[in-house]
Amino acid sequence: PQTIGAALVDSPVGQLAWIVDKFRAWTHPLDSLPDAIVDRDRLLTNVMIYWLTATAGSAAYVGYAQASWGPPAQSSGVPTGAIMFAHDVGIRRLAEQTDTIATWTDIPDRGGHFAALEEPQLLTDHIRAFFRDLR
Repeated sequence: PQTIGAALVDSPVGQLAWIVDKFRAWTHPLDSLPDAIVDRDRLLTNVMIYWLTATAGSAAYVGYAQASWGPPAQSSGVPTGAIMFAHDVGIRRLAEQTDTIATWTDIPDRGGHFAALEEPQLLTDHIRAFFRDLR
């Protein structure tokens, strides 16, 4: 991760390529280009945030290091809401081990890893419905 981190903070084109590659791999549907799913200005804003703050290296390291963070925390018992979009990294096996899942929603045909950018209304509706039941 430090090798890619050095490359990402050294080249704006490298940073752009890295982010577009991640959006290409983790958005839905897979056969669409990222800027057909997420507005190009939003993609460039995402790239610029990493570029101007020089935080791409530390962000890349998180995925590498999380395996060494130790055993999962014990469940707090706090109700947890989860939503799983069509093309996202599976979290169910991890969430069900450590969280008290009160609401689990599967969206098999829409969205991906960047749900707030891909399906903002659907995500917002889900969050509101979850908290409405907790009042």
